Amino acid sequence: MIFKCIIIGDGFIKNLAMRYCVIPAKAGIQYFKRIMDSRFRGNDEFGPDFGITNYVILFLLLILAAIQPAWSEDFPRSGWSDRPDSLAAPTAKPGGEISIFGGQYPKSINYYIDNNTLAAEISGAFFETLLTMNPITLEYEPGLAEKWAISDDKKTFTFFINSKACWSDSTPVTAQDVRWTYDAIMNPNNMTGPHKANMERFEPPQVIDEKTIRFTAKEIHWKNLMAAGDFYILCKHAYEKQDFNKINFEFPVVSGPYQPGKIDEGVSISINRRKDWWNKDAKRYQHKGNFDAITYKFFAERTNAFEAFKKGGIDVYPVYTSRIWIDETNSDAFLKNHIIKQKIFNHKPVGFQGFAMNIRKPPFDDIRVRQAVTLMLDRRKMNQTLMYSQYFLHRSYFEDLYTDAQPCPNPIVDMEKTKARELLKNSGWKVNPKTGFLEKNGEKFSFRFLSNDSSSDKFLAIYAEDLKDVGIELIIDKKDWASWARDMDEYNYQMTWAAWSSGVFKDPETMWSSKEADRKGGNNITGFKNQKIDELIEKQKVIFDINERNDIFRQMDQILFQEYPYVLLWNIDYTRLLYWNKFGTPPTVLSKYGDESSALTYWWMDLDAQAALTDAVNMKMPLPPRPASVKFDEMFGK
Repeated sequence: MIFKCIIIGDGFIKNLAMRYCVIPAKAGIQYFKRIMDSRFRGNDEFGPDFGITNYVILFLLLILAAIQPAWSEDFPRSGWSDRPDSLAAPTAKPGGEISIFGGQYPKSINYYIDNNTLAAEISGAFFETLLTMNPITLEYEPGLAEKWAISDDKKTFTFFINSKACWSDSTPVTAQDVRWTYDAIMNPNNMTGPHKANMERFEPPQVIDEKTIRFTAKEIHWKNLMAAGDFYILCKHAYEKQDFNKINFEFPVVSGPYQPGKIDEGVSISINRRKDWWNKDAKRYQHKGNFDAITYKFFAERTNAFEAFKKGGIDVYPVYTSRIWIDETNSDAFLKNHIIKQKIFNHKPVGFQGFAMNIRKPPFDDIRVRQAVTLMLDRRKMNQTLMYSQYFLHRSYFEDLYTDAQPCPNPIVDMEKTKARELLKNSGWKVNPKTGFLEKNGEKFSFRFLSNDSSSDKFLAIYAEDLKDVGIELIIDKKDWASWARDMDEYNYQMTWAAWSSGVFKDPETMWSSKEADRKGGNNITGFKNQKIDELIEKQKVIFDINERNDIFRQMDQILFQEYPYVLLWNIDYTRLLYWNKFGTPPTVLSKYGDESSALTYWWMDLDAQAALTDAVNMKMPLPPRPASVKFDEMFGK
């Protein structure tokens, strides 16, 4: 096994250390014994002037070599160089502003205590990770760390922070910042939920020096490098004296390309591009992050946001409602191409959505009940009558792991009231002839559906009517996003609508592991526990081949499907996008694996297009069309 020693001293000793810097540890000790024997025989390898002090230092160097981790390779690999992002358009220019719909006003934009897409997006603009990932190859590239090393046993990861990396107050980013962020995540008093699951893989990281931090994993896991290298590093001296659970909207010190701008509570949050970002001159960041300001605007309902969009109050509107896509995009603004309507097909991983059931307590702790309420959802009717058959029906928790050549074995679940009644009867529920509702042990079968968006009302109305037909009462418990999120952190719900994104590198542990079921604020919101799933999760940890891991996830999928933790719903495998025709975009419009948020990285304000749009609106004239459908694989590189 090869070890690297720490180089100490100067002059001859330093040269000696460099000469024997990489040695086999056992061989090094044997070599030291040999040269000492040689010295006592009068045949000194280093000559008579090589004093006993230098021999002691040599011995210490060998001891240091023996205790250092064994590096298999340094990164980035030889041949890597800082190159322009092939997705970024060379014609993109910085400047201008863009406003987008941010959903309902969040409880926080601190990703560590509000685990959602918006918080991740904004936190990622403010703060950086030790490593980044190439948007095409998905290979790791330097972030805050300019280089890193991995031990032979794949358990030790050392990161060397770029000497230029600094905070917005001009102080350097240090290894102490990394260690403090780790400690903040792991603090049991902090509501950092699923982030703890990633960090608890490691012993507390070791600060080697001001710019070097070392993570040692407790066990081998394919995700260890991602976990250590891909979490946002916060500034210790700016936040260490604050209550971490109350760091929600104020971030005075950042390291990333954007910093906080104006916040209009309940209405909007703006972030501003930093002209003094320490890494702005790197080639891979040229022609990206072009907007001087990005404003997230918040509305209680999507329909209100769409009305604001049509009036020009929002620039970009991703469509998640089929009625809007089909019925509300036929006005002059769309027909004259003032507003662009596009379907974007890329390699974005497909997540899943469904009605999550809290199986920690009755009635959904009974699998027969979960299956019964699943059989009571008429998805085909909803898709045809409410969504214009725009969606495919879920039959998997890992939809994008299946292809025509490798089809999903799970069947489509259709409504079956007769079977649902039988399951409910077998689980002890009987109809009270006086009320028409099911009862068990003198209690009526009634549950509350925790909702945060009235756009779900029309679906729930159909579902409630069908449930009532078999004797179940569904009560909608409507709350705003912040209140909904607080209830979900405490698992204070019975059923709710949950939509989950996915990733290329899937890690099911935080959502499906039994040990995550009782962690507050986590992703295992259903409280799912299953020994076979736990075994498969453990098995995939040591598999570094993504195809082999995906085989395991397909096995997991069949088990999950049969356990009914969610009433699975529907999805689409492309992005429906509306935007005002004043932006420059790359030929692919969005990135290879990204959703609409990648527009914030790759788009820019096209001043000529903006002027043309203004003239066209004023003169009620049409603009040239853009493609109605864009396929990444056809457009990349053009």
